[in-house]
Amino acid sequence: MNCMMKSRFFYALAALALLAAELCIAMFIRNPFVRGSLGDVLVVILIHCALRVLLPHKPRLLPLYVFLLACLVEFTQYVHLLDIMGLGHIAWLRVLMGATFSWGDILCYAVGCALIAAAEHLGQDRENGIRWGEP
Repeated sequence: MNCMMKSRFFYALAALALLAAELCIAMFIRNPFVRGSLGDVLVVILIHCALRVLLPHKPRLLPLYVFLLACLVEFTQYVHLLDIMGLGHIAWLRVLMGATFSWGDILCYAVGCALIAAAEHLGQDRENGIRWGEP
């Protein structure tokens, strides 16, 4: 299996694992920090991993694009887009898109995207043979 296929496979597995974690958080966890904050950090990592399956060539600005997408979804909550479109009564869609706007959610998205950017940067250094801590 070539390097690009290994990368896609890794990101597909990571996306599935993160999706399972998000579903478990949504269904079984009642802790407000885990549901609200950790879940929002993980969801942008999930989106990033899913996109990396489709875009294996490491788009440099992908973490920024994921952050902007998450902010766009948060903005739809602010304007109550689902209600405007007459879709607010569809429970699974409301769960998927969220229901209430929060600046804290945007902060969590930023943290998640910063973690993504750092991981991508460290992964790039590893591919280039750079070892952290060596002179």
